[in-house]
Amino acid sequence: MSSIETFREIALPGSLRRAPAKVGEIARFFETFRGDETHPRWHSDWAWDNYDKIIPALSRHFGLKRLCEIGGGRDPLFQRQEANALGLHYTINDIDPVELAHAPEGYDKACFDIAGDLWALPGQPGPYDLMVSRMVFEHVADVERAWNNVQALLAPGGVALCFFPTLYAWPFVINHLIPESLSHKIVHALFPNRRDGGGDPKFPAVYDWCYGRESVLRPMLEKAGFSDIHVQPFWGQHYLAKFPVLRDVDAALDRLMARLDWRLFTSYTYVIVRK
Repeated sequence: MSSIETFREIALPGSLRRAPAKVGEIARFFETFRGDETHPRWHSDWAWDNYDKIIPALSRHFGLKRLCEIGGGRDPLFQRQEANALGLHYTINDIDPVELAHAPEGYDKACFDIAGDLWALPGQPGPYDLMVSRMVFEHVADVERAWNNVQALLAPGGVALCFFPTLYAWPFVINHLIPESLSHKIVHALFPNRRDGGGDPKFPAVYDWCYGRESVLRPMLEKAGFSDIHVQPFWGQHYLAKFPVLRDVDAALDRLMARLDWRLFTSYTYVIVRK
């Protein structure tokens, strides 16, 4: 993207920007999905609260039964009984066999690198109807290859939903630029539950292709073979929750950026694609 195009994306209100070329079924589904409306849809709190609700809604809407959670590891989204009640055949994936070993018993498990060489695996995983990930793709070094692998693993008509933090939200820019050892200390200080060995440890993040701008992501996703693509941006985070004045200023800036649709500064995004 040229500097002029970047300036236009930052400067123009959403109502004056060129609309996306396609409005697919996934975008229409998202418009009708109500979920938990406690928070406005532009705020990342809405994304966190509705991630576990939108997956069964996608399953029902598109008739998807074989679910694979990418990077589910020790902390799968659904309990086995919940998945059974939803009519989902649930597979947990992780690159790390140690993380996968922490998952409760009774799940189907698939140990492979979503950005690796799938054809070198002793047994081919999939196909899956629905592939999802939460806070995984920021840790993947080759996200373009990961999306190509997702496309290969999906059955025809299958859907993928990936939820990840984005550049250029200031917490993730800082995390991206500072040494990992310092990043660990900061996260541990702000969020004690994320210490190593706990239920939500911190892993190194690289932020490859982690953007909230559909204009940036769509060409890569179309090249991977997806024709129905929806990128849903979210603003806001809670890294300054313990600092009242800074927290309020940050929240006001997030509201402004959401109102102006400044996607260069999103905090998180849902990327939903269909094969």
